[in-house]
Amino acid sequence: MAVRPTRSDPAVPPEIDGGPRGRIRGEVVVVVGVLVALVVLALAVVASLAIGARSIPPDEVVEALLGRGSLSVVGIVGELRVNRTVLGLVCGAALGAAGALMQAVTRNPIADPGILGVNAGAALGVVVGAAVTGGLGLASTVWFALVGAGLASAVILVLSASSMAASSPVRLTLAGVALAATLSGISQAFVVLDEQILDAYRYWQVGSLTARPVDEVLGVVPLIVGGGIIALLLLRGLDAIALGDDSAISLGVRPGWVRVWSLVAVALLAGTATALAGPIGFVGLIIPHLARGLVGPSLRRVVPLSMALAPALLLVADVIGRVIGGGAETPAGVVTAFIGAPLLIVYLASRRRVGVT
Repeated sequence: MAVRPTRSDPAVPPEIDGGPRGRIRGEVVVVVGVLVALVVLALAVVASLAIGARSIPPDEVVEALLGRGSLSVVGIVGELRVNRTVLGLVCGAALGAAGALMQAVTRNPIADPGILGVNAGAALGVVVGAAVTGGLGLASTVWFALVGAGLASAVILVLSASSMAASSPVRLTLAGVALAATLSGISQAFVVLDEQILDAYRYWQVGSLTARPVDEVLGVVPLIVGGGIIALLLLRGLDAIALGDDSAISLGVRPGWVRVWSLVAVALLAGTATALAGPIGFVGLIIPHLARGLVGPSLRRVVPLSMALAPALLLVADVIGRVIGGGAETPAGVVTAFIGAPLLIVYLASRRRVGVT
């Protein structure tokens, strides 16, 4: 028997507050949450530009951005760290929105493009594209990544609609992990057949904010903008279907269309981000929960806030990766895994203790 969503479920966003005092309080909470997110994001951007193997004072960073100062500082900030920061902002916003959408559509608080196999589908698409075109160039592989992400999203949508998976977030998560492992195995089979692709894929597969010029990143930003616009247009419908399909229909929402277009948005967001930076996991898992803690469960608040907080997390992970290894750099995807994996284990253990399987 399908389990109806409840208001205590963190993936369920409806909220009803009839009094003017409650509405004012809600608006204050939203404003405070947005201000906190913007401050955190600004600090992360400053850290990304200033901190690394060579730390640069903020005043020198500003001088370098204006084209003044020493050539070495201008080169480090203007040519290297600006590229990484722009890439982190773009990919972080995409992954944050994709994670919030997946948690809403699947009604699963531990849904994430990385955990449920969407990133792995995009990665397989990139590998197939590289095998067909002869390299990991973004222009030639991003479309393959979108197809791979779309197919993986469709599988997850079908699984989430099944009675077995709908009754348990843990079961859907395990199915997603199995899908991700299968797709990753197929990717590895392609990679070992081509030594040139293997060399490029080895570092890309763990998720990194390096080696993407700004103009190349900006060239695919329209895909992420398109996915973001679709996501924002779906928020009212997603809030409605969280009440149940019957309630959504009574409100004039077509649940099937909302889920299909959510799939399209997730594919655009997660697929493009994966093509840019590799399969970075756990960003879409952690950030929507933080956003809900700041502004409440409504997706009309959670998704935009996730698009501000997720880049901050990704940039901080990138900065940590630059400094913890000394001369060797740890990719941002490894750092986010170290942050997110323990949180996922704790969540699953807590569900097990209360008898949820």
